[in-house]
Amino acid sequence: MKLIVQIPCLNEEETVGETIRDIPREIPSIDRVEVLVIDDGSTDRTREVATAAGADHIISFTNRKGLARAFSAGIDTALKLGADIIVNTDADNQYRGADIPKLIAPILKKEADIVVGDREVEKIKHFSPVKKYFQRLGSWAVRKLSNTSVPDAASGFRAYNRDAAFSLNVVSDFSYTLETLIQAGKGSFAVGHVPIRTNPQTRPSRLFTGMYSYIKRSVITLIRIYTMYEPLKVFTMIGSLGIFLGVIISARFLYFLIIAEGRGHVQSLIFAAIFFIVGFQILVIGLLADTIAANRKLTENVLYRVKKLESRRENEQDPSSPSSDV
Repeated sequence: MKLIVQIPCLNEEETVGETIRDIPREIPSIDRVEVLVIDDGSTDRTREVATAAGADHIISFTNRKGLARAFSAGIDTALKLGADIIVNTDADNQYRGADIPKLIAPILKKEADIVVGDREVEKIKHFSPVKKYFQRLGSWAVRKLSNTSVPDAASGFRAYNRDAAFSLNVVSDFSYTLETLIQAGKGSFAVGHVPIRTNPQTRPSRLFTGMYSYIKRSVITLIRIYTMYEPLKVFTMIGSLGIFLGVIISARFLYFLIIAEGRGHVQSLIFAAIFFIVGFQILVIGLLADTIAANRKLTENVLYRVKKLESRRENEQDPSSPSSDV
């Protein structure tokens, strides 16, 4: 059984070497451990340092494409390299490589398809109370939307079995963490979590410039992804709100009509008609979106089969090149 640890990187020459050296190369029940570095257009010596530290494979982007794209490229490459389990970790050495055996244990025991490392945010000293609060709030929202029980939805320390990795399709340009959990929940994958340790902070996060930016982009991502998977529910709620407002305003007009004062409140009838029309239009859009979602599921099934065929072909050709450029 092969385990590939993928590490997305952007200008991480100071920490990527330590991150790679911290990864255990011998794990019970694992025949081979390999390290895959995805260099997201770094302008420093990230690639050279990673090679010197023992990275087995390196993908290099010519320009920065973002964390989500780097993550997806790593997953695709790891599958083509024959990975049975894929672990994702951060290049800033936030997570302890020694916890990888604990992270993959539920997959080896056939108890989970995806395992997320729980940083136990309340114990992280460099997190401010405000950040801890929003981390808890965001994780709660993801649990509700994805029907999973992961306590730390933003954690990037994750393990995927081969079948779950084949099914991942990241469309966000921001981050993969929230989107892949919703996909997993809607895809009926078994998602587990284990407590993991973290190292002292080496640098501020580069994923967002501030708490407001992170919250805004996370909310937009959650709404977008949930709407992709549950369009009828979303548009039904919005459309029903419009119809409800129409009913309330109509009732107001009828009240004045009954007490013989309806002539001065015709505008209420106009607004009610507008809300009714808009509400029904949104419901129709929801039906169309639901049809598109059904087609998307068929497309994802095709992509799943294509990825498996490509991976099988690559494995038959025995890809062993230590690095590649894309």
